[in-house]
Amino acid sequence: MGEGREPDAAVGRRRGGAGALRSVDRAVSVLEALARLGEAGVTEIADELGVHKSTAFRLLGALENRGLVGQEKERGKYFLGAGMLRLAGAAAVRLDISQEGVPVCRALADLTGETANVAVLDGDAAVNIMQARGAAAVTAFNWLGRRTPLHATASGKALLAHLPQERREELLAQGLSRFTAHTLTDPAVLRAELAEVVERGYARTAEELEDGLNALGVVVRGHDGAVIGAIGVSGPAYRMPRESLPEIAEDVMEAARDLSRRMGHPG
Repeated sequence: MGEGREPDAAVGRRRGGAGALRSVDRAVSVLEALARLGEAGVTEIADELGVHKSTAFRLLGALENRGLVGQEKERGKYFLGAGMLRLAGAAAVRLDISQEGVPVCRALADLTGETANVAVLDGDAAVNIMQARGAAAVTAFNWLGRRTPLHATASGKALLAHLPQERREELLAQGLSRFTAHTLTDPAVLRAELAEVVERGYARTAEELEDGLNALGVVVRGHDGAVIGAIGVSGPAYRMPRESLPEIAEDVMEAARDLSRRMGHPG
């Protein structure tokens, strides 16, 4: 091999990656075209994208397999499928709880003096989508947008505890990373803790993600009773010691009830 020549395998990976990105871009263009046109045939989609009909057909077939487009068999026209509604609904829930969570999160932060967060489930992690700091909060760390482990955070434990058992076991089987000496890494111990979370109505962590940081979390429910997120509060262990957590939990549970009502939950 000549000096400075890129290995053939590397060239293939680079070209393959570029091809994959191009396919993704074209698939998104198909969805955008159908959103604009309402419905369209293969030829129309091919013209919209500037590609061969066979390419348009393959793209439409892949999207149809995922439920993102549908086809009226008699006329051969394609349209946006029910899968788009599922994705749009998930995005709407995240947007709504973020907006409705602003006053609730701020009120909880003011009441406790600590940092309050609203989080939603994102695959195998919790993502903080809203944050407010109380007057006594000593950290300037921004949790907003951060993916945090379910088993080592209070909001994460709350979300994990209310997942269907099969999904919860799938996540536990992935392994439980250790972050501090107090992190629960034994699945059996964590299962027992999650059962207590459901029974008492709130989750707690004591220096399980970071040394010196304690937290509480409570799930938020939507109009149909389904869990759509969690609201929590965190603070230094010297100001939120383990023995004071049950008292502070009352405030967090009330905040969760308030946010749940704002999201349409009647309870």
